[in-house]
Amino acid sequence: MPLENRYLIAPSLLSADVLRLGEEVDALLAAGADLIHFDVMDNHYVPNLTFGPLFCAALLKRNPNACVDVHLMTTPVDPLIVQFAKAGAKRISIHPDATIHLDRSLALIREHHCAAGLVFNPATSPKCLTWSRYQLDFVLVMTVNPGFAGQKLIEAVIPKINWIKTHFPDLPICVDGGVSIHNIRTLANAGATQFVAGSAILSTTDYKKTINQLRRQLEQ
Repeated sequence: MPLENRYLIAPSLLSADVLRLGEEVDALLAAGADLIHFDVMDNHYVPNLTFGPLFCAALLKRNPNACVDVHLMTTPVDPLIVQFAKAGAKRISIHPDATIHLDRSLALIREHHCAAGLVFNPATSPKCLTWSRYQLDFVLVMTVNPGFAGQKLIEAVIPKINWIKTHFPDLPICVDGGVSIHNIRTLANAGATQFVAGSAILSTTDYKKTINQLRRQLEQ
């Protein structure tokens, strides 16, 4: 299972060629991607509109061994949790301010046999982890404001990664936003072990070479 790796690389389909999504996923998996990251946006929680459960199901029909990592940037979240779980997602992460009853929504993810994640925007405090840690399999720290691909990493968020690592050392930390070969080692030093990378991978011509470059930075 890819989740056994020390570091996970999760290319984001937000930066993929939408006219060739099936081929893009094939290429990313062949290049060694651990997860396929779905940025699900509803044009309400964030100003953009992206992928739905039917595409997730179609992707898994084409690539049944892919580990699909769904990041819900939607409100409400509960109906989509159920739909993406039924479509075959392995991980689902949600924002604490996108649901009225966070504990209930996290429980819903786990009831549908998916790994549960909690997402923190750049200005969102992670202190609610005190009361939700028991429901979580990982946490996702946004290092950009959600909604668009190709943004520059907000370096002021890096101490948040370290704070989570210090207070919850056994909780896996994923980072999303502006990840590149130039900063992935810094993010790992702060405590991250999972990395969503969109344009850093998908804007290149050789996905395998780029993913290997990211891994070499992590090995240093």
